[in-house]
Amino acid sequence: MNKLFLITGPAGVGKSTISKMIAENLEKSVLIEGDDIYHFVVGGYVSPWKEGNHLKLFWENCIDIIKNSVDAGYDVVFNYILDKKQVEGIKNHFLNCEIKFVCLIVNEETIIKRDKLRPADCQMGERCLILLRNALDAGFDKNNILDTSDLTEQETYKEIINNDRFIIS
Repeated sequence: MNKLFLITGPAGVGKSTISKMIAENLEKSVLIEGDDIYHFVVGGYVSPWKEGNHLKLFWENCIDIIKNSVDAGYDVVFNYILDKKQVEGIKNHFLNCEIKFVCLIVNEETIIKRDKLRPADCQMGERCLILLRNALDAGFDKNNILDTSDLTEQETYKEIINNDRFIIS
C-alpha cells in the first residue's frame, strides 16, 4: 500500500524542510510542494487568499499529480496550507493509500524568528501569525497536530515517521 503524507501548517513552520526529509528517506517517493503547483499559473496569477484565485485549477492539478505518482508505485509527500475540508477531499480521493496527516505548529516567537531567517523576498511577516492562528483554529484533530517549537528537524521527522497517531486512512 502506498503512503501519502499530507504536511500542513503556517508559512515558516518548516513544511518544506520536513517534507523533503521524509521524501528523501522513502525508498521510492515524490515530493509535491503545493506552492510550486500554485505558481504554475503566471499570466493572470492571483494570490490564493484573494478573490479571483485559481484554486480550482490548483486542486485539480494536485489531485492528478498525486494520483499519477501513486498509480506509478510512488509514495507521495505533499505540503501546502490545508484546511479540514481539503484534507477530507484528498482523503476521499486516495482510499487505497495509508495517509498520514500532520499540521505543524510552533509558538509565535519561534515562527517570527524562523520567518526572519528566510530570504527577504520570502518573508511573510504578520501573515505568518495570521496563518498560525488559522492553523490553531482549523479544527484539526489534536492527534494530527505537532508542535515543533522545541523539536529539532530530525526529532520532528522521526515523530512523523514513527507515530501512527497521524494516520487518517
